[in-house]
Amino acid sequence: MADTDRLRYGLIGAGSRAQMYLDAIAGPYREAAALVAWADTNPGRLDFSQAWGQRDLGEPVRFDSAELAEAVQQHRLDRVILTTPDVTHADYIVTALEAGADVVVEKPLTTSEEGVARITKAVERTGGDVVVTFNYRYSPRNWALKKLITEGEIGQVTSVHFEWLLDTAHGADYFRRWHRQKENSGGLLIHKASHHFDLVNWWLDDVPTKVYASGGLRFYGAENARDRGMGARPERGTTDRPARDAFSLDLRTDPVFKGLYYDQEHHDGYLRDRDVFDEGITIEDNMSLVVDYRRGSSMAYTLSAHGPWEGYTVYVNGTQGRAELTVVERGAVTLDQDGYVVVDPSSRPDVVVDDGARPVSERLLLQKQFGSAVEIPIPEGEGAHGGADADLLREVFCGPQDDRLGRASGWPEGVHAVAVGLAGNRSLESGNAVPIGALNLGKAVTASDLHAQE
Repeated sequence: MADTDRLRYGLIGAGSRAQMYLDAIAGPYREAAALVAWADTNPGRLDFSQAWGQRDLGEPVRFDSAELAEAVQQHRLDRVILTTPDVTHADYIVTALEAGADVVVEKPLTTSEEGVARITKAVERTGGDVVVTFNYRYSPRNWALKKLITEGEIGQVTSVHFEWLLDTAHGADYFRRWHRQKENSGGLLIHKASHHFDLVNWWLDDVPTKVYASGGLRFYGAENARDRGMGARPERGTTDRPARDAFSLDLRTDPVFKGLYYDQEHHDGYLRDRDVFDEGITIEDNMSLVVDYRRGSSMAYTLSAHGPWEGYTVYVNGTQGRAELTVVERGAVTLDQDGYVVVDPSSRPDVVVDDGARPVSERLLLQKQFGSAVEIPIPEGEGAHGGADADLLREVFCGPQDDRLGRASGWPEGVHAVAVGLAGNRSLESGNAVPIGALNLGKAVTASDLHAQE
C-alpha cells in the first residue's frame, strides 16, 4: 500500500496505554496507518517509546502538545490518538476536531459536565468523528452475554446486579499515580467504571436516567492506615527502605515501568509509584450505585478496589429467565520470595502472574423460567482484556466491521457512560439521587435520550 493510502496519525501521551497503539501501527496495521507526529509532556517517554522493542515507528515529528492545532494542520493529520490523563481529554478532543482531525480517545470521554458540553458542540460544529475505545465490548464473554439478551433469551430485562472487584495490585495502582486526585480522573466512577456503565448501556441497548450513589475512601489513604495501626510509610515504592511492603511498587523491577517512568523522573518529577496509604488521596475505593434506565429496568452496581482476586459477576434478570456471567480475571495477587508483588514484565500496565492458587475462569449461564441452568459456550479470545484488544484495534485502524452486535462506540456512547459517573459523583456529594437530565451537559445530539422524562 502506498504512503498516500495510509491514514496519517498523531499521538499525544506516550505512557503505558499508548504502547498498544504504537505496537499496532508498527506491526499489523503498518499498511493502514502511519505515525506522523507525536507529543508527550515528558520527552523521555517519547525517547523510550521510540527505542522500545524491535518495532519500527519511522521518524515521527515531535511537537508541543499545547500546539496540537498547528500540528494537525502542518502535518496533515487525519486522526489523533489520545492516551493522556483524563482531565485533558476535552481540550485535546475539541482542539483536534476544530483543526480538522478525527479523534481516537481512551475512556473516559471526559471527566466533567462542562467537558461533555464542549465536545458535543465541537462534534456538531465540525462533523468530526470521535471513537471512544471501550475495549471490553470486544471481549467474547461480554458479547456472548449481549447476544443472549439481544436474541430475547431472558425476555425483557427487569434488573441487573453488577459487581466489579479490583485486586490489591490493579486496584491499588489507581492510588499510586495521577488517578488518585479526583480533579485529574473524576474518581473511579469516571475513570474505571465508565467501562462498566458502557457495558450495561450496550447490553441493555438503553440509556440511564437516574443515579443514586454511596461510597468513600475506606481502605487506602493515610487515615485508614493510621486506623489500622500500619505505622510509618515510605513516600514511594521504589526504595530500599525496610518500610517497603507488598503495597509498594518498585519501578526498577519492570523494564517498561523503569523506562517510561523511573528513568524519566528528572524531566518533570512525576512519581508513578506513590504510597497508596499517602495523604491527599481524594478518590473513593468503594462505591455502590442504583441506576434507573429509560425502559424501566434498574441496576445495582458495586466497585471495590482492594480485593484478593480480580474479576466481575453480572446477573441479568428478565421476564423469561436469568443470565449469569462470572469472570475471574486474576485468581490471586501473589508475592515473590521477598514478599513483594510479582509483576509480569511483558504486561501493560499491570498484570500480576497468577500462581494457580485460584484458576482464571469465565462462565456464562442461562436459566429460563421453569427450566434448569444451561452453560453457554464462550468463544476463545486471545490477548489482553480477554481477547478484546485485538478486535478493538482492528476496528480502530481498519474501520467498523460487519457487526450486528454494534460493538463500535463513538462520542454518544462515551457521553452515556460518563453521565452515570458524573451523576454518581454529584450523588456522593449531596446524598441524593441525581437525574441524568439535571446534569449540565449542554445541547446534545442525544438530548432526547439523555434528558428523558423521569
